[in-house]
Amino acid sequence: MEQQNIAVGLDIGTTKIVAMVGRYNEYGKMEVLGIGKSKSLGVHRGVVNNITQTIQSIQQAIQESESAAGIKIEDVTVGIAGQHIRSLQHSDYIVRNDSEEVIDGADIENLCNQVHKLVMLPGEEILHVLPQEYKVDGQAEINEPIGMYGGRLEANFHVVVGQITSIRNIGRCVKSSGLQLSGITLEPLASANAVLSQEEKEAGVALIDIGGGTTDLAIFKDGIIRHTAVIPFGGNVVTEDIKEGCSIIEKQAELLKVKFGSAWPGENKDNEIVSIPGLRGREPKEISLKNLSKIIHARVVEIIELVFQEVKNYGHESTKKQLIAGIVLTGGGAQLKHLKQLVEYITGMDTRIGYPNEHLAGDSDPETTSPLYATAVGLVMDNLEAKKRLEEETKVDDEVEQSLEKETAKASEIADENEIEEPQAPSRPISAPKKGMLERWADKFKEFLDNAE
Repeated sequence: MEQQNIAVGLDIGTTKIVAMVGRYNEYGKMEVLGIGKSKSLGVHRGVVNNITQTIQSIQQAIQESESAAGIKIEDVTVGIAGQHIRSLQHSDYIVRNDSEEVIDGADIENLCNQVHKLVMLPGEEILHVLPQEYKVDGQAEINEPIGMYGGRLEANFHVVVGQITSIRNIGRCVKSSGLQLSGITLEPLASANAVLSQEEKEAGVALIDIGGGTTDLAIFKDGIIRHTAVIPFGGNVVTEDIKEGCSIIEKQAELLKVKFGSAWPGENKDNEIVSIPGLRGREPKEISLKNLSKIIHARVVEIIELVFQEVKNYGHESTKKQLIAGIVLTGGGAQLKHLKQLVEYITGMDTRIGYPNEHLAGDSDPETTSPLYATAVGLVMDNLEAKKRLEEETKVDDEVEQSLEKETAKASEIADENEIEEPQAPSRPISAPKKGMLERWADKFKEFLDNAE
């Protein structure tokens, strides 16, 4: 099996760690070759709080996926999330030395580098600088300024900030597990790539990824990410409430939530009862499903209202008018019964559950198309896309080299025929592959991790 066509995504979550191995088939759809899953023991609300346990959980998930896929995993793309992530809007500009020359990629990079110099709170680092609209000499609403003339280039930016120690700890866990870090992606972006269509991103959509420890939000409009946020509550707090409210152990509370839980109390009748086995010879405990739903409903409403407040904070116009495609729910928490109806009731916006099946091959295991694996699918896709771009750029450079060799050979023949001094090979520079914003950021971060060791 060709290793270079295979990619691995590692989703380090609060409740689970998923390692997914995948590749593109001949139709451009992603085939899942293997999945490894382990209980996440050293992560709390997306932040590593026990290095040793996290390394063990990563190794367990990797070994499981290696056995399923029949390959040796060497490098992974990792998702970054957690309660330490925050975002802000910022505007900046540069004055170009020569307005008679057209704007190129170097000018945009200079502008982005200037944003990276913003002063952050102690211990925080700018992770991500995403340009929104540009202005050239005051002319607004420019999506792509490359090739235009202008002296002053300015842009609005979406800046993502995080605690550098938290991110460095994730990097250390991956390296200590014997893996190379081939890429880093913000988890809300990975989930969005897996479950959103381009039309939804253009029309305006809010992606809500409900995980175990956190709920991630990503808002898109006109095909560009406009806002990201991490709410430090997820499925775990719902389980904790059931545990406290019903006086049962955590394992039983989680099972109750998954098997009988509902976000809408009106669905359950008063006489619907579930019996929980007692501990060590004690009497079984009877729990009313209506009461269970009331406990779940109270906490889920709180989480949705916190997320909806973030959605309303985006933009000054009516949110409903701006986000035509409404809300897409994904992540393990999106599997809760009647959650879609509750979100529609609270927000008044069209809502659907996001499954990563659009990009997966038709014969995929039904388990892999679950919202639970949306982030892992997105991470594998990001890794595959990066490898594909690198392959295409290498191919272009090889073609340029071959054409230069042909020209040199032809020039040598002419020189031999005319018995003149043999000319030198044409000194046409081979352009270095251009990297995207995400790849440049990942390279800088990997360099930072290496220097920190």
